[in-house]
This record gives sequence, structure tokens and C-alpha cells, in this order.
Amino acid sequence: MSPRSERIEKLKQISRERVLILDGSWGVMFQKRRLDEADYRGERFQDHPGQLKGNNDILCLTRPDIVGDLHDEYYGAGADISETNTFSATTIAQADYELESAVRDINFEGARIARERADAWTAREPHKPRFVAGSVGPLNKMLSMSSDVNDPGARLVTFDEVYTAYREQMIALHDGGVDLFLIETITDTLNCKAAIKVILDMEDEGYEPLPIWISGTITDRSGRTLSGQTVEAFWNSVKHAKPFAIGLNCALGADLMRPHIAELSRVADTLVSAYPNAGLPNAFGEYDEEAHQTAHELHEWASRGLVNILGGCCGTTPDHIRHVAEAVKGVKPRQIPERPKAMRLAGLEPFELA
Repeated sequence: MSPRSERIEKLKQISRERVLILDGSWGVMFQKRRLDEADYRGERFQDHPGQLKGNNDILCLTRPDIVGDLHDEYYGAGADISETNTFSATTIAQADYELESAVRDINFEGARIARERADAWTAREPHKPRFVAGSVGPLNKMLSMSSDVNDPGARLVTFDEVYTAYREQMIALHDGGVDLFLIETITDTLNCKAAIKVILDMEDEGYEPLPIWISGTITDRSGRTLSGQTVEAFWNSVKHAKPFAIGLNCALGADLMRPHIAELSRVADTLVSAYPNAGLPNAFGEYDEEAHQTAHELHEWASRGLVNILGGCCGTTPDHIRHVAEAVKGVKPRQIPERPKAMRLAGLEPFELA
């Protein structure tokens, strides 16, 4: 068994014993560093056209010290799993900065930095091993929704183009040493399906199999993803991948996300994850929910047996993660339910034929 396979088995074992902790927001932590254009450019992109400030993924190449420090902050706060700083590291997303050629390097270095820091923490605290999730974020182009209100069939991208973009990203993440893939902040289920196909194809081609973690986004009080699916329909659409975990993140604070997590907990026969925002943003786009408030909400979820993995999204800091980790310490993880066999399909709504 390879070292990575051993880590994966250990991760699965721990998930049966306690609630796992994911890290928090990366964007808010970069903002706190008050980085300037020079930080984003480094030496490699000194003469690159256009502004690069705000392209946080490129910091894997230009300020790897800061990326490593943030992994350390979250691992130190109690996170079992930290994500790579690769949320938008695809050719489609990086085209906004004309940095398509840097995509492999961003992902490989993002994975390498995270792996290095995770291994250092595991060596320091062998009783609490740390793991790395390869962050695969949403695209700025969608397969399920028209780009033109006057043409329902209009699309800015094809399935093959989305597949190719995700494939380059995930091969680099795999080569860099991640323990699992986290397809997150999913607004379009068809984009997610392209990412899932990449992973399954990689396994068929001989790449070492890695667990798949899928995290969707309910965009408002309607209880639907941006592409229109309910929580149960979303689960029915992706359950064929037999994911290690399924969950929700972003868009909502814990109070508004709770009913949707409860529904996912009811229908999913795998681990359930949740990493909500620190409440909703204020008029200045900032998040006011304090660490103890987030922890109080998530403790209730854990104590009710709704979740297996908890973390934070927009606005959450290492302090939020520290409070969450303390709040759920000793709380038993959700027990995976056994559902009767049935044919379960989905469009925007779920369909079940027993």
C-alpha cells in the first residue's frame, strides 16, 4: 500500500470516530495580508499584461510563503483537512488574467505546498494526522444555463472544454500529492459532472484512486442551486460517483443553511459536510458573525447527528475554525442511514421509483 493509500484509509477510519474539521476562508485571510500588485506578480509575472491583484491562486507561485503560512494557521487551529489554494486554477477561469499557461504549475505547487505543511504537522502531532483536499472550484461559465436571455440554447463553453479544463487541473493536483478531490461551491451540476468524469477516467487510466468530495451551493432561500435543482435532486444527480462525502458550502450562513443540510443528511448514504459562511455579508461586503456564534450553530448540527465534516467558507478565519473544532470535540459523527433500494433520478426535482 502506498503512503497516500495509507493516509486515505486513516482518513476514512477517523471519519467513523469523530467529526472531521475542514479549514476556513482563504480569501478573507489574503485580504488581511493587504497584498499589493507586486505580491501577485513576483518575478515570474513581472512583465505580464494586465492587473493580477485579486488572482489569489497565482500566489502559489509568487508568494508560496504566505500560502504555506495559511495552511499552518488552519492546521494549528484544529483543521484535519486543508484545501489547496487552487479554487480558480483552471484554464477557463485563468483566461481572465491570460494565465492559461500557468495552470499546471499553480495546481502542482498548490498541492505540493499543502502536502509539505500537512506532513510537517502530522510528524509533529502523529495522533492527529493532517490531510490535503485538492480544491476544484466552479467555473465562470456554465453548461446548464444560457449566456443570452434571448437564446435559451446559447452557451459560452462546451462539455468537452469544461472536461479538458478540469482534467488539466486535477492531474496536476494528483501529481502534487493531494489526498482527495474537493469539487466545491457547485452552482451548475453539469459542470460538476464533467469534473466527476475526469476523476473516474483518471482511475480507469491507472491513476491512484482518490476519494471524491462534492459540495454544492444553495444560492438563496429557494433551496435550490443556481442551475435550479433541489438538494435531493442534486444528490440524485451525483450519487453515481459514490463520493466519500457530499455537502453544501458558501452563499448562506449557518442559520439559513441548516434546513438544507438536514435534508441532505436524510437522503445521502455517505458522509455529509457543511462549511457555511460567517453569516451574510453586511453593506460593505464584510462578515460580522463572530467565531463563537458560528461554533454555537455548528455544535447544534453535530449534536443532532446531521454532519460528519464541518468547516467554514466566506468570512471565516482560523479563530472560527478553532471555536468549531472545540465545540464539536467528543461529539459523535452522523450515522450514515440505510435507504431502501430504488431507482432515483433527477431533473430540477427528484424522482423515485421503488
